[in-house]
Amino acid sequence: MFKNILLRVTIITLSLFLLLSGVVAAQNSLSISAEAAVLLDWNSGRILYARNAHLPRPMASITKVMTAALALEAGNLNDVVVASPRAAATGGSSIWLEEGEQKTLEELLYGLMLRSGNDAAVAIAEHIGGNESSFAESMTRRAQELGARNTSFRNPHGLHHEEHFTTAYDYAHIAAHAMGISRFKKIIATEHTIISWPGHPWDRHLYNQNKLLEIYAGAEGIKTGWTTPAGRCFVGAATRDGRRLIVVLLNAPAMWEDAVALLDYGYSGYSYKPLIYEGQSLKTVPVLNSVQNRVTVIAGHSFFFPMQEGEEDKVSYRFITSDPLHAPLKAGERIGELEINFEHELVGLVELLAADDVKKITFWQRLKRMIGRGV
Repeated sequence: MFKNILLRVTIITLSLFLLLSGVVAAQNSLSISAEAAVLLDWNSGRILYARNAHLPRPMASITKVMTAALALEAGNLNDVVVASPRAAATGGSSIWLEEGEQKTLEELLYGLMLRSGNDAAVAIAEHIGGNESSFAESMTRRAQELGARNTSFRNPHGLHHEEHFTTAYDYAHIAAHAMGISRFKKIIATEHTIISWPGHPWDRHLYNQNKLLEIYAGAEGIKTGWTTPAGRCFVGAATRDGRRLIVVLLNAPAMWEDAVALLDYGYSGYSYKPLIYEGQSLKTVPVLNSVQNRVTVIAGHSFFFPMQEGEEDKVSYRFITSDPLHAPLKAGERIGELEINFEHELVGLVELLAADDVKKITFWQRLKRMIGRGV
């Protein structure tokens, strides 16, 4: 049951809509070049900064975050993929696949995310979806399931298409999902790897093109992108002291400077506030047919939320318990949940537990109680 509550917390917090507190102030205090941008706190789902968050924009090669995530969910890393003529002929950035060449899905994913191989993207799409179009449809459906409802994929690589677009808000949630996949995190953090190149005197050396890994402490990756219509695009992640932030930039001329400025803002401008502690006594509630009449309610786990100074009064709570409670109860038994709201938006759930055993009253105890009351 406890695991179910944690799962519900994750689902709620990772699908939050924009919480606008602090966002306007951030826009006034930060100067960035991006046409659209979002800074997301991964642990809680809170948006810490937003500029034109719901503005549809082409996304260039950050498309490949969704390609990789879907491939990892639907494919097997050891699958052998045969490069089609179409994949081998795909233009733009490439790992130089040759028609008929065999690569594992894992090798192609490294080529996709480190070298931004458009040919690798097509090979992956054809292997998983049968063809590019079907795979792109699956990408769009999966994005919508993740809450990215203003995103449309028409290919797996991000080469320009009029109906291929996203928003900074949507892509922050797509990236947040991808960062929950352990193999994805490993791939994007890899600085260098080697994959074979049959028929050549050397192997392919793939180097990570994400400069954030070099310039920002705690950086984890994720992906750069550029086309003329899209401009410079970036989705990145960093973790410090257990706090992961995700930044999305669309059409950002000063991409690296923007990323650093927003991540710094997130770490310096917000701190995790302990709203609830595990085992904390919260209130007492009545229990029918019991010796004690009431039981103390405690929190099943802790809950932290990123906040700026002075935001404590924006938090509210709602207790939901079985009504009425009946004895007997066991210590640690789940008796309800606590809703935690920030600016009237649900941001988390905490399981409520009975602090102590509550015994059912016996006939003689009930009779004695009635006599004592003069009944």
